[in-house]
Amino acid sequence: MGKEISKNPQIWGGFECTINRIKNTYKDQFEISGHYNREDDIDKVAALGIKALRYPVLWEKHQPIENEPIKWSWATKQLNKIRAHNIIPIVGLLHHGSGPAFTNLLDEKFPEKLAAYAAQVASQFPWVEYYTPVNEPLTTARFSGLYGFWYPHKTNDVSFVRMLLNQVKGVVLSMQAIRAINPAAKLVQTEDLSKTYSTPVLKYQADFENSRRWFTYDLLTGKIVAGHPMWNYCLRLGITSEELLFFVENTCTPNIMGVNYYVTSERFLDDDYTKYPVPARGGNDIHKYADVEAVRVEIDEPCGFKVVMKEIWERYQVPLAVTEAHLGCTREEQLRWLKEIWESTLELVEQNIDIKAVTAWALTGSYGWNSLLAADIFDYEYGVFVVRNNAIHPTALTALIKKIASGEDYTHSLLSENGWWKKKERLIYYRSSEKEINKVIAMKTNGLLIVGKNGTLGRAFAKICSQRSIQYRLVSRAEMDICNEDAVKNMIAYYRPWAIINTAGFVRVDDAETEQEACFRDNTVGVEILTKTCKRYGIKLMTFSSDLVFDGLKTEPYVESDMPAPLNIYGKSKYLSEKIIKENNDNSLIIRTSAFFSFDDKYNFLYEVIATLKQGKQFAAANDLYISPTYVPHLVAECLHLLIDDESGIFHLSNKAILTWAEFACEAAKRAGFSTKNIIAKPVAEFNLKAKRPMFVPLVSERGIELPTLDHALDAYFYEMANIALSNNY
Repeated sequence: MGKEISKNPQIWGGFECTINRIKNTYKDQFEISGHYNREDDIDKVAALGIKALRYPVLWEKHQPIENEPIKWSWATKQLNKIRAHNIIPIVGLLHHGSGPAFTNLLDEKFPEKLAAYAAQVASQFPWVEYYTPVNEPLTTARFSGLYGFWYPHKTNDVSFVRMLLNQVKGVVLSMQAIRAINPAAKLVQTEDLSKTYSTPVLKYQADFENSRRWFTYDLLTGKIVAGHPMWNYCLRLGITSEELLFFVENTCTPNIMGVNYYVTSERFLDDDYTKYPVPARGGNDIHKYADVEAVRVEIDEPCGFKVVMKEIWERYQVPLAVTEAHLGCTREEQLRWLKEIWESTLELVEQNIDIKAVTAWALTGSYGWNSLLAADIFDYEYGVFVVRNNAIHPTALTALIKKIASGEDYTHSLLSENGWWKKKERLIYYRSSEKEINKVIAMKTNGLLIVGKNGTLGRAFAKICSQRSIQYRLVSRAEMDICNEDAVKNMIAYYRPWAIINTAGFVRVDDAETEQEACFRDNTVGVEILTKTCKRYGIKLMTFSSDLVFDGLKTEPYVESDMPAPLNIYGKSKYLSEKIIKENNDNSLIIRTSAFFSFDDKYNFLYEVIATLKQGKQFAAANDLYISPTYVPHLVAECLHLLIDDESGIFHLSNKAILTWAEFACEAAKRAGFSTKNIIAKPVAEFNLKAKRPMFVPLVSERGIELPTLDHALDAYFYEMANIALSNNY
């Protein structure tokens, strides 16, 4: 973190730690994630090899009541642990918040109150050198003052400017207070500085927003004087020149300017707003227009990360850092994004742009950002680690960061493809007359080998791999018989896959009772050959088992460690394959699941229910067999994450529910608009099935993996079915 331009930027880390307020309710990311109660998060993060860590000692958490003594025990323990790992803490005091309940962003005393808290933090931790008193003041002011998402929920320019000035003045006064205690203290100021592009008609609006994006840093560096666009803007809103001159007289140039850069931050404004969905439409007093992510539109000028970073450097000539590098997406896209930001940073450093670090953000993930923290439902978004069972687990990102931090190269087949933000498929809103869509090229080498071309699961993997730009090859029994060792070896030698996904096998449960040899051949012998061959060649294997490995005598859902006791031949073949895998290749993945249903499969239970009811016929289903159904797209998405993260062992994956087959049929009937009177519920004994069925086999994961609820899965299923019906009518 020295003054010289280093050619060796560092890897930093950061926790998503927002405490934001919606009306009178506070939402604390650390409380939701369980970080406050876990002892080893810092230790696991330190193993990444990061050099600095953005870490909160947040105002709302530590001083909820004014003038009461602050309890420092938790912060002291955490900061001391960070220090013991030789990691530099960058302490944040306010992160997208409005402060404790005794103040808010419009309180005229807000800056002084924040500075008083900052002084207490500095007194408690005089050795801390780096501070971010307020994270992203401009973004927080926009969300709280212009858009009304966060407290105090204002939607006008006056409130926006007041909130921004209060926060930035709070930064200035806080650093003065901190430096009175620790003269060596340094300011690492963060902001989202992304750019706005537009059609020619809206250039004036884009120009304004591109002046406004510098607001925080122009205030801190004393640039907002008479003639500056924001000077005139503020005066029109009733801000006095004395208030603005405070920042000229008290310049507080950051020691490091932090750039929080996201792929969707840059915006595009289009006056032809009717081409865009209603939520994207807005305007000003002059024009109506659409405001969308620039990455979703063809832009006729240079844009993106490197453009933004060059502009910041040219404007301020102050050391920079990427203080948040994160993509809320699938694991392979997260890998592609972080690697691209890192490699782009290295290119910029070679051009003598002083970038100190790239910060791997949201180390333990984040909650609720899909709704900008404004909704009651806080969906979880994976980070560098994933939180499961109140513990954090490494992902593929941890391996990438460790390699970068140690100066080693990181290679993976998944990184041979561009991220979605570089593909034509990203262009949801077309401005050109022709649509050019990139197609995923079939794998030649070093991709996934998916076994089971004619099955529901194999086709689903292929479809989702195509959507996610994961190279793959989908093969049939004729192309590779898994019971033929030479065929397996030849296919591996030809395609050189990094992993094999086995979705093939004998699936007819009742026929297995009379076709035992065929069942054990496909489900056991074939798996044994795959297992040993993958072990020999160092290839990851993922294969699938079933809830039918259990006897159904439990009265609560089965977890991974429960002892199998299959009742039928099919279940025995699956259990034997599990034992073979564990004995011969303990790095493999075994996924136990049950009761598939998918919108593009005509051979599953749900499809049969609806097809039968459409004909006005009755449909019979067991009312004493309890299951947990599984929506195939949800299953495949989670399986790919587990595979990419190099997990191993047994995982239970099914949508969260416990119900009988008859109840499942009734749910389908109601959602499809049919009466349930034609659903005939009866005991399984009346079906005279060849294979004995366990009575109670819902699955849950003690390893902390959760698919969405069955309600969510059924919503997705019927949404896709409606789209299929609509397209068939055209």
